[in-house]
Order: sequence, then structure tokens, then C-alpha cells
Amino acid sequence: MTTKSKNYTSTTNACKLCTPLGAAMAFRGVEDSIPFLHGSQGCATYMRRYVISHFREPVDIASSALGEKHAIYGGAPNLKKGILNVMKKYEPKVIGIATTCLTETIGDDVPMYLHEFHKEFGDLDLPDIVQVSTPSYNGTHVDGWHGAVRSMVEQLCTEKAEDDGHINILPNMVSCEDVRHLFDICEDFGIKATILPDISETLDGPALEDYMKIPVGGTPVADIKKMSGAAATIELGRCVPDKSGGASLAERFGVANHRIGLPMGLRESDIFFETLEAVSGKTMPARYERERGRLIDAYVDGHKYVFGKRAVVYGEEDLVTGLCAFLAEIGVDVILAGSGSKKKGMAEAVTAVTEGVGRTTPEIHEGVDFHDIAERAGELKPDLLIGHSKGYRYAKEWNVPLIRVGFPVHDRFGGQRIPTLGYRGTQHLFDRVVNAMLEKKQADSPVGYGYM
Repeated sequence: MTTKSKNYTSTTNACKLCTPLGAAMAFRGVEDSIPFLHGSQGCATYMRRYVISHFREPVDIASSALGEKHAIYGGAPNLKKGILNVMKKYEPKVIGIATTCLTETIGDDVPMYLHEFHKEFGDLDLPDIVQVSTPSYNGTHVDGWHGAVRSMVEQLCTEKAEDDGHINILPNMVSCEDVRHLFDICEDFGIKATILPDISETLDGPALEDYMKIPVGGTPVADIKKMSGAAATIELGRCVPDKSGGASLAERFGVANHRIGLPMGLRESDIFFETLEAVSGKTMPARYERERGRLIDAYVDGHKYVFGKRAVVYGEEDLVTGLCAFLAEIGVDVILAGSGSKKKGMAEAVTAVTEGVGRTTPEIHEGVDFHDIAERAGELKPDLLIGHSKGYRYAKEWNVPLIRVGFPVHDRFGGQRIPTLGYRGTQHLFDRVVNAMLEKKQADSPVGYGYM
């Protein structure tokens, strides 16, 4: 007797990106690191194009450049040769190797290949090599990000370091501006923080006279190796996988892991600052009390413009959850929350952050094609969309504003500098939402408005 397997459903406009793309971005957030895709050259080219169009920075992603014959004979020779070429050209301290659909399908044993590589070339000054399994048919770009972070923690931080009172922050897939803001907050608290990954400079750096093969910035490898000596880890994201970097540090070295939501909106930001106070033993600086007060004042001032509006939110699962928490606070009814991920607990997370605050319970759509989200959203007649650039065609069709946030933002400038975290990021997001509603009302009026 044979058991029929569930048919795989293909999509034409998935609300997600390739798993190794997320891993490559995470590896990019390590000092002197080069992302390396074990697969075809096309994978690296596609991902470079996507990343560059959002961050507006040159991004090198190496590849083992497998061809047809390697699908039969395996990609070990190309992987080893590719690593040697990267060492010669870039002289990196870290090479982050992510697998692709091709190499996972043919069954390449990358850990064994790397073991052989170290035996064959152990006489050379080898960089640290981190590898992560990232077939795109088994996840999203966010899974690749989290997988790379865990792999870096497990493969670079292998021994118990001396306790030095620092705090680890695993920020999730947030913007460069948000990472910079996290550093500023820790500095104002007087906290030494290791943020992994740190894309604040490597994917949004200054103009330089001379081109650098590897941009300055990123989490220092030495700091990653000392993460086991932290006072605590703060892991941002209610939908982060159970097998995470923070969980690994807790299991192996007893570093307390505080998993909280992305600090978007008043309440989630409160939890973040309260957690910082608890793990550091320090009081929140007065400047953030003032930022919090200004945010509340803005909520009151802008309430009449946004209350009762209907929003569709889409994107990465933790971003969607954070947006739902924020929108519930300001009186916007989230009628649909969609994500390309599935089985990440997004429905439970959204319920947790909106229950008792929001007027409605959002429809949750997980693991869906963007066309499916749009088809249902069109029936619900939203007043605005919030998410990345792929929602533009629908916003135009329905004549509603699109608040661009998340990744990718291809049709606007400065996507890497969009702030969303903390009281300051929430203030910025709230201003954008209110102004989008005002602009829509003004544009729709036959006479317009000069004063609102």
C-alpha cells in the first residue's frame, strides 16, 4: 500500500525570498567576512542584485559555481577551490558558507568536505569557516538569517569565556539604522554590547576614496567567541526558532536568554527597555523617558487621523507581529496579516500583542503566495498597506497608500535607513502613517486642503 504525499504547491509571487539570501546578509554582518554560496553562479548573482538594490552598496558574494556535471559527481572540488580563491583574493577572517537547493538536492556533505579541506590545507593560514544548511525549499530568507546566526554562535563560540558583564543582542533582520540605534541605546545605558550580526556599516557604509574588497565594520570575530561570557542575551523576535543562537548559548554555557518581541510600538519598546534595565542593573536614561513621552503625545495628537483605518500588513513574521502591536495601539484595525513563512507561531504572536488592545482580530495568512494575500486583501478593502515594495502594484490598483518597511525596498531610496525600533523608530513610523493618511485625503479632495 502506498501513501500519497501532499502535492507541492508552486507560487508565482512568493511572499518570501531565498533562504541562502538571508544567510548571506547575516554573514555580511561579521567583521572581515565573505558570504559564500555553495551552488550555481546564478544563485549568487540573483542575491547580489536583490541585496544591492535595497542597500545601494556593492556586495560581493562568492560562489562555488557548480555546473551540470557537478550535479552528478558532486561539488567538493569546486567548493575547496572556491575557498582557496576567496582566501587569495579577499584575505577574509571568516568565510560563511551557505548551501543552496542544488547542493542540498544532490546530497553534498559540506561538513565532510570542510573536514577534508582542513586536513588538506591545514598548513595554510586558514580563516574561520562557518557553514549553514539553507535549501530554499525548506524555508525563507528569515530562516537563512537565523540559521546563519546560530551557526556562527555554535561554530565560533566553542568555549566558555570569562564573564565580563557584557550583553549579547541578536537583533533579528532589522535595518542598518535600527542596529545603529541599538548601539546608541546600549552606549547611553553604559552597556558593552555584542550585536550579532552588525550590518550597520557593512551594508550602509560611508563613501571612501579607495574601494575596499571587504567593508569596514561588522561584529568582531573575537567578540563572537566571547559571547559565552555574557551576562545575558537579548533575542529580538517572538517568532524566532527554538533552535536559535540565544538558545544555543543558554544550553551550552548557561547564558540567560531573554526572548522578547521586536521593540515596535509603545508596549513592546517598554518591554525592551525594562529588559535592558533588568540585565544591566541600570536605570533607563532620561532621554528615553522623554522620547517615550513625545511618542505618547504624538499618539494623542494624531489619533483622529488614523483611528478606525483598515490596514493590511505583510512581510517577515516578526516584522508583521511588531507592526500589528504598533497599529493596535494607534487604533488602526489590521484586517489581514500575511507572511511567506509558516509554522513559526506568527498567529499566536500576533494574538499576544493585539489581544485586549486592538478592536479586531487580524486574519492571519501564513506560507502564502503574495497573489493570495492580495486577492483576499482586495476583498477586505483596506485603507493602507504596510510592507515591502512588492505590495506597490496592489496599492496602486486599490488607490491606497503603501508604507514601505522591511526588506526589500526597491522602488524608494534609503530602505536601509528606515527606523522602526524603540520609541524613536516608532515615532518615525507613526508620523509616516499619519502623513500618508493626510496626503491621501488631500489628494482625493477636489479642492485639496491647506490646513489639517
